[in-house]
Amino acid sequence: MSEPADASPSPPDLLFVIDAVDTDLLADFWAAALGYRRADSVEQYEILLPADGRPGPMFLVQGVSEPKVAKNRMHVDLHVDDPDAEAARLVGLGAERRGSGSLGEISWIVMADPEGNEFDIGRR
Repeated sequence: MSEPADASPSPPDLLFVIDAVDTDLLADFWAAALGYRRADSVEQYEILLPADGRPGPMFLVQGVSEPKVAKNRMHVDLHVDDPDAEAARLVGLGAERRGSGSLGEISWIVMADPEGNEFDIGRR
């Protein structure tokens, strides 16, 4: 059954999927990085959900056999109150600080997770 012509379709639910050779390693990293919890495993997927029932997109860590070999075409940006402190925390969890970037007054820290998937940290 289709929606009436004058009804706006609801926006899609966002779900993020990241490939991993070591799903346990990346599931633990991203759960800690995002304040999520490991909710379930289904075949080659580890399912991460926001902790304590908070709203937020589902994050899947998908097991793959091949390692990452090129720059991500899409990446996650984490916007926080103190980007330097967050970068230091994530380095402690196994991330690597790779550099920084800026565009006018906007700046960010370029990071990589333990398997080399790039992400950025910016200020809220």
